[in-house]
Amino acid sequence: MATRSKGALVSIGNSPEDDRISPADDRDSIGRALQQTRIAAGLTVEEVSASTRVRIPIVHAIEEDDFSRCGGDVYARGHIRTLARAVGLDPAPLIEQYDAEHGGRPAPTPAAPLFEAERIRPEPRRPNWTAAMVAAIVAVVGFVGFTMFDGNDAPKGSTVADGPAPAPEKASSAAKPKPVKPAPKPSESAIAAVPQDKVTVKMTATDGKSWISAKAADGKLLFDGLLLNGESKTFQDDERIDLVLGNAGAIELYVNGKKVADKFESGQVERLTYTKGDPEAG
Repeated sequence: MATRSKGALVSIGNSPEDDRISPADDRDSIGRALQQTRIAAGLTVEEVSASTRVRIPIVHAIEEDDFSRCGGDVYARGHIRTLARAVGLDPAPLIEQYDAEHGGRPAPTPAAPLFEAERIRPEPRRPNWTAAMVAAIVAVVGFVGFTMFDGNDAPKGSTVADGPAPAPEKASSAAKPKPVKPAPKPSESAIAAVPQDKVTVKMTATDGKSWISAKAADGKLLFDGLLLNGESKTFQDDERIDLVLGNAGAIELYVNGKKVADKFESGQVERLTYTKGDPEAG
């Protein structure tokens, strides 16, 4: 069965030491809200880190409203969302508070303009009168020669005796049309082609680019880098494949030949694990 833990986004808020209050309202800071809810739920930082796979130093920093270790606003929002769900807190108000305190959610980067090469219109071709004249002369000469040859083929005044038309030669067996071969049956689906004794994961960037990381069951790093829009990567292992998607909303996943039905949000960090039996429904 696939296990999944979403990456948590974290905001830059006020530190709990000075316990400052936002002038806009009297809400707790994001870090303090997460910390108090975790304590009320009876969870330790180590337990939250183990369930979310967010490293312990980052969890501590977030609870102190220090989001500089998150690696940017996109990852900060993902960490906030993940930690809030882990402690049983609604992440939506925290994300709104983070956006309000940090200038709002960034607008999507516009696509770079595409510059088309200037199309050069070919000049209209002038009629080639010389070639036309040569062709006409060749046609006339050929017609005259054919007429003269046909007139000299038989003596003048003679007639050709009528007779039965020659029987057409029997068409040889080689001239018979070849039987049309039946169209080949369609090959089996890609699902059947996937090895049953391995776990196979295919990732395609269909809506932008994303940083991805893939590891085998023994911890071997299969890939760690950027997957550009339109590119695909396929990974296989005998037991398990662990994934981290930096921008999960841009990735289309096929696991063991089946499309993963989960809908990921743009800019969302996802940590996923798949085995040979996944996904249960694709």
